[in-house]
Amino acid sequence: MKNILWYTFKKLSTLSLSISLLLIIAIISIIGTIIEQNQNISYYQTNYPISNQLLNSVINWKTILNLGIDHIYSNPFFILILILFFCSLLACTFSNQLPSLRNARKWKFLQHTQQINSKAHFAKLDKISMCNMIYSLHNNHYYIFHKKSNIYAYKGLAGRIAPIFVHFSMILTLMGSLISLLGGFTAQEMIPEGEIFHIKNIIQSGFNSKIPDNLTGKIENFDIKYNKDNSIQQFLSNVIIYSNQYKSVNQKYIFVNSPLIFKGITFYQTDWKISSIRLRIGNSKVIQQPIVKHKINNQTLWSCEIPINMKTHIIFILTKLNEPISLYDKSNNLLMSMQLDEKIVINNTTLQIFEIMTNTGLQIKTDPGIFITYTGFFILMISIVISYVSYSQVWATGIIQNIEIAGFTNRATLIFEEDLINIQEIYTKYTWLEHKNIHYNQIK
Repeated sequence: MKNILWYTFKKLSTLSLSISLLLIIAIISIIGTIIEQNQNISYYQTNYPISNQLLNSVINWKTILNLGIDHIYSNPFFILILILFFCSLLACTFSNQLPSLRNARKWKFLQHTQQINSKAHFAKLDKISMCNMIYSLHNNHYYIFHKKSNIYAYKGLAGRIAPIFVHFSMILTLMGSLISLLGGFTAQEMIPEGEIFHIKNIIQSGFNSKIPDNLTGKIENFDIKYNKDNSIQQFLSNVIIYSNQYKSVNQKYIFVNSPLIFKGITFYQTDWKISSIRLRIGNSKVIQQPIVKHKINNQTLWSCEIPINMKTHIIFILTKLNEPISLYDKSNNLLMSMQLDEKIVINNTTLQIFEIMTNTGLQIKTDPGIFITYTGFFILMISIVISYVSYSQVWATGIIQNIEIAGFTNRATLIFEEDLINIQEIYTKYTWLEHKNIHYNQIK
């Protein structure tokens, strides 16, 4: 059993497995982006029919439903891939990254600089002056270790730490995603203005999610802001959250990218529509008539047909909430326009519209792992910046009357070569001054 566990651990820590799993996750994410998620069966039957075409014969609604592509991010196969990738990153961090950092912090002297690999840079200086070499390295911001005629120096250790933080950030991001997937839920509601709502229409929930059954809300007001060119700038909903005693505990005007957050539950503004109109014809009671949405030449409008009497039918056309309502006959001739609460007479019959009833779309969502996910993203950004720091090492060994220098860096080779040239120039300068002072003192 111990051998099996050790073999599994070594396999999980291999770079090839991590890259393969990352590619699989990327491919699955691309598929989930192309194919719409969490839609009903009729939607997939309409948009992905079965036909003789090559693409539709492979990707059709039956394939999508059978493979679980309609909910690919909560598919057990995708969750298993994420867990394997998480374990692979964890194993790689403990078996490769942390030991490499520990080795990078160790100081090591070389009796011969040729012991370094072929990618190292070599130089040779006349005279042996370890003090001047230490000063030259210190002047270039190196950490220095000295023993007899050997020197070891390094700088840019943060560049070796960065890959560990990259792994750590990815682990945090995966943890947050898994926690959100298993402990969160998503609901969508289309709520009429002025109506009280509960969370009922659950479209996605995790295995360990908790859906509040005592949460009560109300859409108090709905409004639309228009641009100067009559396009919609923003639509807003006043959401009120009530306690069990029907007392208001939270309230906010929400709009796109400005949700209401209450006890870890987020209320997003997603959509809106006009559902019906309330009107009175003649001396009748107030009636509520459904209204139908149309899109003609990239313009959205709503229409409703109402009989005034046995022979006359009126068609109401509405383009915006804040504009007059247009009235047409059956021959599509414009009769007149009217405002809300305005009384008009058509064929000796009075007509009055009291209210245009709107519905606002809400997406209600909990994401318990979002803080962990954002923390992972933040650490990832910082570690990517730090990873550009070069980790450089320099060895100096005194042999006979000369000093041999060898240096190695993991990136930015040209800058490192400039460092070595600067070290040599400072060493030569101070060695020459030191030799000159000694010669002067001897003459004196």
